[in-house]
Amino acid sequence: MKLKPALLALSVLTSLPALADGPLTLVNFGGANGAAQKKAYVEGFEKATGNKVVVVEYNGEQAKIKAMVESKKVTWDVVEVESPDVNRGCDEGLFEKIDWSKVGNKADFQPAAVHECGVGAFIWSTVMAYDGDKLKTAPTTWADFWDTKKFPGKRGMRKGARYNLEFALMADGVKSADVYKVLGTKDGAERAFKKLTELKPHIQWWEAGAQPPQFLVAGDVTMTTAYNGRIDAAQREGKNLKITWTGGIYDLDYWVMPKGTPNKDAALKFIAMASSPDAQAEYAKNISYGPTNNKALPKLDSKVLNLLPTSDANSKDALRFNIGFWADQGEALEKRFSAWAAQ
Repeated sequence: MKLKPALLALSVLTSLPALADGPLTLVNFGGANGAAQKKAYVEGFEKATGNKVVVVEYNGEQAKIKAMVESKKVTWDVVEVESPDVNRGCDEGLFEKIDWSKVGNKADFQPAAVHECGVGAFIWSTVMAYDGDKLKTAPTTWADFWDTKKFPGKRGMRKGARYNLEFALMADGVKSADVYKVLGTKDGAERAFKKLTELKPHIQWWEAGAQPPQFLVAGDVTMTTAYNGRIDAAQREGKNLKITWTGGIYDLDYWVMPKGTPNKDAALKFIAMASSPDAQAEYAKNISYGPTNNKALPKLDSKVLNLLPTSDANSKDALRFNIGFWADQGEALEKRFSAWAAQ
């Protein structure tokens, strides 16, 4: 599927002068997401401003940002961070505050996208995936994921407590709306680990987002948890991988500016462009992550909309990742998970 580069005639950029501060350094997680950002954001920004964008890939290391800020040697201008990190970094004073008057109307955005230190970049989901060529009967629930008699074979899961404990409770009959209420109790956490233990002999762990589709294509696992954008990328390459959206856990990534960035004005202009409806619609055509600016949705056709975590059909039984819960209890649960996984 060929997609035109984003030569976007964006109103937000028409008045931008060429910026003389030197190249803008954009830091992201690379992969299919990085490629989509290049088409939708980087090319359009460079064309409109004459300002070069240097893209750096990283693995979400907040320590690098902290070291730069504390040493006052900041070389990154715009950084994509995950939701727990936007809160933590904001609390620690690592990020510039966002001047929303220069980004857009807050009312146009998903409420979760509006943050004092960040702007929601996109909505993504951790979902269940399988190979449609190898599995003729589709699994429809997390109980199916745990059912190794009906669906023999290994299960791919991310090595960590996050997401897995939520999926375990849903597999054990907890409604998605009640997951965090249950998981927040001692008995609920016990129940989640007990359910995980049932599946443990069948689990093949993954640690990088590229691994789940590779496991499926190789036939190493029958089904796996996966980031929906990674499955989308494999589908675009002609692989018949399928997603079961029931009980998916959705979350946002955010744009932030490290405190003390020398290119603050250019960084904010880039974030504003990447938050505009036209740019976000172009991005969603290149990877199936949901726009945070609601005005992007009418610019997408039904084929694209149906693949997004934010579509009505895909989000009806979805669970929003609870940042507050994992900030409070995550450290203890991750330690318990590490001890459990090592047994």
